[in-house]
Amino acid sequence: MNAFDEVLSFLQEPLGTFPDRSAKWLLSNTDNLQGLLEIIGSDLVDALDFSKVQRVNTTFIADNLREQESDLVFLLPFRDADETEVMIYILLEHQSTVDPAMGFRLLFYMVQIWDQQRQKWVSENVPKREWQFRPIIPVVFYTGEQVWQTLPSLETLMDVPGPLVRFIPRFETLFLGVKAESDANLLKTERPFGWLMTLLKQEMADTDVFISVLERLGVHLGTLSDAERASWKQAIYYLYLFIFYRRSDAERDALEAIVSKHRKSLRLSEEEATLMQSLAERYLEQGIQQGIEQGIEQGIEQGIEQGIEQGIEQGARQTSIESTIAILNQRFPNSDVTEVRAILEAIRDIDRLKHLNLQASIATSLTDFQEHLDR
Repeated sequence: MNAFDEVLSFLQEPLGTFPDRSAKWLLSNTDNLQGLLEIIGSDLVDALDFSKVQRVNTTFIADNLREQESDLVFLLPFRDADETEVMIYILLEHQSTVDPAMGFRLLFYMVQIWDQQRQKWVSENVPKREWQFRPIIPVVFYTGEQVWQTLPSLETLMDVPGPLVRFIPRFETLFLGVKAESDANLLKTERPFGWLMTLLKQEMADTDVFISVLERLGVHLGTLSDAERASWKQAIYYLYLFIFYRRSDAERDALEAIVSKHRKSLRLSEEEATLMQSLAERYLEQGIQQGIEQGIEQGIEQGIEQGIEQGIEQGARQTSIESTIAILNQRFPNSDVTEVRAILEAIRDIDRLKHLNLQASIATSLTDFQEHLDR
């Protein structure tokens, strides 16, 4: 699947899945994976052979936790005499609050990875003396707003006397808390990933602040070497998607001006630039088309013309409502939005629904959103 087809596939999913899907999409790109490690594990980067990285298509997250978190697993050689295989386990954490049980969760998932190896050896009758478990580098990619005061560990979950501390399993975790990380640290890597993180960091910022970060990125794009430009195409697609899902039309205009200025140096064809700009329209067309189809079905009894008209309105309203609910569920996972949905369903004004959709993205709490809902 090419880059643009992958982008279009985002538009087939609910809005609330964007943080998880986009993070997986970015980090499945070897260049971005290396960029992440250059930010939080620079001492390891030269020893890891990213040219031979493999994505392990499995997850160790239980079904009942999939909406809260997800993971990525990679396998690649460590540059030693034996080309030791090492696994990078990335836990993607998008909840807005800190989870004090993170240390336990990481250990639990790591043990499952090792147990998967063990089961394979058992099924293949490999003698136990030949078992060699792969080392695992655990990584937490956290995009929430709350700041972690301490890194994940089991010790934070135990209150034990000093002599017993040595019996607590210990391991280091590489941690990136995007919202709390300094721009200087994010930009330690010269790859697009660090620049994208400076924008994700400003997810809740005012428009003026966000546009200023975009413009700083635009200046950087003008300094790229030929070798660096090739890696930016996916990053530009991501920015369009990010602004469409999480920000405003004014910022999209600023991005379009930057892309237009650097289109040739980024090796974007005119067709690709046009397709990028049409992402939002394609999504809205999809919602309207769904409404038309529903309306046609209703039109069998009510009259085709009337049914299509109602379908267009219904599709636009439903798209906006589902988008708002998805955003609220993702941002405030511990809150019940049932009452909010009922109120939204009763609103007929599509412009009012669009305004509330934007408020869902910037509200500081569900209560804050409800205050806007009551106005």
